[in-house]
Amino acid sequence: MVKNAFISVISQEEKEENKGSAEFQVFNFTNKIRRLTSHLELHRKDYLSQRGLRKILGKRQRLLAYLSKKNKVRYKELISQLDIREPKIR
Repeated sequence: MVKNAFISVISQEEKEENKGSAEFQVFNFTNKIRRLTSHLELHRKDYLSQRGLRKILGKRQRLLAYLSKKNKVRYKELISQLDIREPKIR
């Protein structure tokens, strides 16, 4: 599974498998968001799932804001690895 591959990447960078780290939580939320998005493409009127999706999006947004304040380098690596933000064109 994709989760196990990401755990191994994190564990190489950090000595222990830290499943409570902000990076791992963002990864889990991203997987949930992708699953719910594909579910909502089929079931457009599933309003409870829409609400759950909005809650997860908010949690991920808060975690990413925390991570960007704490460590910009790890934030940018995570964003590029998960491919969740558009790069700024200047």
